[in-house]
Amino acid sequence: MNAAVAEWQHAQSPGGVQKVTYRSPVDGLEDWTLLWPGRQRADWVVQLHGHGSQGDQAFVRQDIRDLWLPVYQRLGVGLVSPNLRGNAWMGPAAAEDLHALLAYVREKFGAKRFIFHSGSMGGSSNLIYAVCHPEDVAAVWARCPVTDIGSYYAWCGEHPGGVVNEIAKAVRASYGGTPDERPELYAVHSALGHADRLTMPLVVVHGDADPLIPVEQARRLAERLAGQPNFRYAEMPGGHHDSPLAYPGLEEWLKGLLQAQGKE
Repeated sequence: MNAAVAEWQHAQSPGGVQKVTYRSPVDGLEDWTLLWPGRQRADWVVQLHGHGSQGDQAFVRQDIRDLWLPVYQRLGVGLVSPNLRGNAWMGPAAAEDLHALLAYVREKFGAKRFIFHSGSMGGSSNLIYAVCHPEDVAAVWARCPVTDIGSYYAWCGEHPGGVVNEIAKAVRASYGGTPDERPELYAVHSALGHADRLTMPLVVVHGDADPLIPVEQARRLAERLAGQPNFRYAEMPGGHHDSPLAYPGLEEWLKGLLQAQGKE
């Protein structure tokens, strides 16, 4: 992948962040990612942004920045924070772009493992990518995710208004049509439909009062994966859409993964 690399000049940069601009191998679209190399070369977190945000969300949204970046820094892991076509909901072009981007990080930085940790659209995209390219995914923590993009699109149609309408429009654009028009594509990108591929360590956290992504999305996947030794599900009573962002245990989980990988 041909790319132009420059230091990310932003007031919220912790220092050492690179902005990598590249063209998609799918259609030549110009896009970008932020890379924050850690002390370790092998282990990187992939943090995908939420709907309405961009690839800098990890650094510019205060709650996420304050909760998660210090953990990554203490553990010495690198961070991949891609823009990834904006509000793409891990449609086919976004999935192929990310696949190429991770290959670039392997080549340029010696990355060996990618741990996906994101929320909302990002958490949904974590799961979709994990079933499309499980070979790229060492572990996943998905907060308030969609687990079946087709049924979520239908839910959006039943609960119209505001950002829900925007999400439905973005999903339709990214997937080239509705689930009725592109049923096979939506099926390919359903984490629920391909739950058997989710064999990597996986944590899903959802608030049971989430008004934007209904908790039933997470519950259905939890039912499908019940009893799997690498799967953990937590539900936050009264939790709304952003509540899972602060659910504790990230550092301990990451530390356990790094220790286990070090013994391999």
